[in-house]
Amino acid sequence: MEFPPIISIFVMSQTTFFVKECPTCGRNLQVRIEYLGREMMCNHCGGDFVADDNLHAEVKDPAETIIARIDELLNNSDAPGKPR
Repeated sequence: MEFPPIISIFVMSQTTFFVKECPTCGRNLQVRIEYLGREMMCNHCGGDFVADDNLHAEVKDPAETIIARIDELLNNSDAPGKPR
């Protein structure tokens, strides 16, 4: 008794990422390309940023950025956060 050949098709989904530096803490984050243009939150510091590939962004003073983030968190302490 012979069996027909088994044909297997494997579809592997590949996710493509780009590296974006968090403007608040400076860590490199892997961001899915599907999220380009969306507002995101850093998993490390909770800082908000827009997922873009802008290589010519204005470099800010880290101290000013951190102080602005602290003020934002204090002012919005009752507001629900974004998912990380």
